[in-house]
Amino acid sequence: MNAVRIGLQVILVITGLILTLLILMHKGKGGGMSDMFGGGMSASLGSSSVAERNLTRFTIVIGLVWFTAVVGIGLIDRFDA
Repeated sequence: MNAVRIGLQVILVITGLILTLLILMHKGKGGGMSDMFGGGMSASLGSSSVAERNLTRFTIVIGLVWFTAVVGIGLIDRFDA
C-alpha cells in the first residue's frame, strides 16, 4: 500500500504543477485580476479559438486526474490500518 501512496503523491505533485501552468496560459476574460494589469484590452469578446478550447479541455482532464489522486490519497489514509 505504501507504493500506491507514493505513486499517488508523485502524480499529485506533477499534475499540480502542470495544472498551474495550464491555468496561467489561459486568456483573461475581463472583469478580474487580468484587468488590473492591462489584460482586459486584448481579450476577445465572446469567441474562443480552437487552441483555447483544447487548452480548456486539457486543463479539465488534468484537474480530474489531480482530484482523483487527492481522493485516492484520502481513501488510503482513511482505510489504512
